[in-house]
Amino acid sequence: NSGYGIGKKNNFCDEKSPLNPISLYGKTKVDAEKIILKHKNSVVFRLATVFGYSFRMRTDLLVNFLVNKAVVNGEIKLFEPHFRRNYIHVLDVANAFIFAIKNFSRMKGNIYNVGLSTANLTKLELAKLIKKYVSGTKIRIIKNRKDPDKRDYFVSNKKIEKKGFKAKIGIDEGILELIEVYKSHKDFIN
Repeated sequence: NSGYGIGKKNNFCDEKSPLNPISLYGKTKVDAEKIILKHKNSVVFRLATVFGYSFRMRTDLLVNFLVNKAVVNGEIKLFEPHFRRNYIHVLDVANAFIFAIKNFSRMKGNIYNVGLSTANLTKLELAKLIKKYVSGTKIRIIKNRKDPDKRDYFVSNKKIEKKGFKAKIGIDEGILELIEVYKSHKDFIN
């Protein structure tokens, strides 16, 4: 979803929304999308921010990062807590690819947002969910610093859901999974 950059307040970004990437990463994603769509025998996924345990663990992704900070430090620091994002578990990403392979003939030549529709959350809402499961966690809002990542959007996943795919692993389940991973695997601690 990085191509959306900053969405309009209280509006969902869907596959027809204008792209406004604000980082080099977002710009390269948009450029790659254009190249891929020149080939009609393709499917483009605009993935939500991924979370969850994997064998090549990404502790820099927002949910994974904030859960880590809660478990290790007992504190979550937030810059610009009102910024919104959509999230998806890594296993649901894998299942979306399998779904696209199995349904390729009716999906090809299209773009799909792929995220968990129940997980369009502000950073503060996410931190409060984590605090619910990591008791004693303090949430600190840092007001005198700006977040270098300015992405802020709500995303609609209706297009792929109408095709029959729906993300199944909830944000709460993913948070609990990550807590267990961070408590039992010291090598993931930042």
